[in-house]
Amino acid sequence: QVQLVESGGGLVQAGGSLRLSCAASGLTFSSYAMGWFRQAPGKEREFVAAINWSAFRTYYEDFLKGRFTISRDNAKNAVYLQMNSLKPEDTAVYYCAAKLGRTIEVSRRDAEYDYWGQGTQVTVSS
Repeated sequence: QVQLVESGGGLVQAGGSLRLSCAASGLTFSSYAMGWFRQAPGKEREFVAAINWSAFRTYYEDFLKGRFTISRDNAKNAVYLQMNSLKPEDTAVYYCAAKLGRTIEVSRRDAEYDYWGQGTQVTVSS
């Protein structure tokens, strides 16, 4: 059974930082590209960042403007999202997702991901 479990969310003041983690089990982690998405109240889920299986390629949503960094550790079956200079508009539930594919490709399309975590809440106060 595939499980993706996010952690590291919480309440932080604007300008602060958080590091989200996603622990994967039940799959061959190094065969999957990984992505982070988020969903704010009343809004659709949106793409945040993605990383291919080898970490050779990363892809970010334009609005992040260098504030977030995605990384992975295949030995630990984990993917991370370092979030700096947080803003109140970053408040959302953050989800990690896995997309089968041992290629250089990454995707921003949520429909292309095979497995999803339950999410972790990030709240940024002003």
